[in-house]
Amino acid sequence: QVQLVESGGGLVQAGGSLSLSCAASGRTFNNYGMGWFRQAPGKEREFVAAISARGGDTRYANSVKGRFTISRDNAKNTVYLQMNNLKPEDTAVYYCAAGSGRTAIHEYHYWGQGTQVTVSS
Repeated sequence: QVQLVESGGGLVQAGGSLSLSCAASGRTFNNYGMGWFRQAPGKEREFVAAISARGGDTRYANSVKGRFTISRDNAKNTVYLQMNNLKPEDTAVYYCAAGSGRTAIHEYHYWGQGTQVTVSS
């Protein structure tokens, strides 16, 4: 069992930056790949970024590639999402999840409660 708690969301102007964190409980954090997903109002939840269990493999949605960076610190049981050059279309609730470390949402079994990111134009 893994419990996940996101933090770091907020309101930012377009072009600005935010850093999200996801703290995990449990002793098996470093056995899981981790992902960030987001869901905008009226839209389905979508993949944003993922990182393998040891951190050696990262994947990004095309819409965020070059702007977002996922990382993890297994000693702190924490995964991060650094978001730069934010755009209004990045506005969504952001969720972290533990699972395969790949892009498919159904491969993630544990989810946080989400944190709101709002980007104003």
